[in-house]
Amino acid sequence: MRIAVTGSIATDHLMTFPGRFADQLVADQLHTVSLSFLVDNLDVRRGGVAANICFGMGLLGTAPILVGAAGSDFDEYRAWLDRHGVDTGSVRISEVLHTARFVCTTDADHNQIGSFYTGAMSEARLIELKAVADRVGGLDLVSIGADDPEGMLRHTEECRSRGIPFAADFSQQIARMDGEEIRILLDGATYLFSNEYEKGLIESKTGWTDGEILSKVGHRVTTLGSQGVRIERVGEEPIEVGCAEETSKTDPTGVGDAFRAGFLSGLAWGVGLERAAQVGCMLATLVIETVGTQEYTLHRTHFMDRFTKAYGHEAAAEVRTHLA
Repeated sequence: MRIAVTGSIATDHLMTFPGRFADQLVADQLHTVSLSFLVDNLDVRRGGVAANICFGMGLLGTAPILVGAAGSDFDEYRAWLDRHGVDTGSVRISEVLHTARFVCTTDADHNQIGSFYTGAMSEARLIELKAVADRVGGLDLVSIGADDPEGMLRHTEECRSRGIPFAADFSQQIARMDGEEIRILLDGATYLFSNEYEKGLIESKTGWTDGEILSKVGHRVTTLGSQGVRIERVGEEPIEVGCAEETSKTDPTGVGDAFRAGFLSGLAWGVGLERAAQVGCMLATLVIETVGTQEYTLHRTHFMDRFTKAYGHEAAAEVRTHLA
């Protein structure tokens, strides 16, 4: 099963200021702030929702096709993804813009000042999925993640017109989209991904009820934080899968992307929805135990031992055949 994942490709530049931002602010001068913070450390991490998802799928051996836009500074990042089983042949390289990046400084009270540079991500609207499909010999599913909004709309319309099944996954972009855009992006989706808060926001913005939305998509996949995930289909009982037990809650960043990576990999293997969700939850557990969205490792014996403990021997036997 050939799965293309569209969405953002970015790097995060994270700095730590040992003091407190509040101590540097003068109450009657807030209209003319001019500050520079001497930071103690800089962490540069790979990110972007599409790249994060593809990294996890690559570790699971499902050869995802990354579709997005990056800058000429993408070479090192591309090599990293290539080494981890990701097909980067359909990444558009901008001739004038850098790869998108998030620059953030965190103080001792965990307050943050950050900026997001869209950069090359704005060129995602220029990518044609037909060219991607022709290159790889066809597409069985396209996951349309947070990206340049016009690019998301173009990919969705192209999937409809060409009859390619697609998954709608707005995540960070849902806040800036209006109801009409969301209605266009989800109508006819084979899968609709969101967390529980986003689920309510989708219903509020579209004016559609939960039942109306469910009637317009094949499957509604809602992540529930520490409670796992729920999968709903019209006329079927919901499937609910709990999280595997974590050894620590180190960093929640990228957990949702990891779930999607595991779930989509399960679909690529052809296992059932419950098994796919279990794989997603197990991969998400590995990410929450690690600082960074692509810094975790997947040792198959360790993965299967924990998967077996969480979901039982029957589930593990089915999944193990695909990981061996």
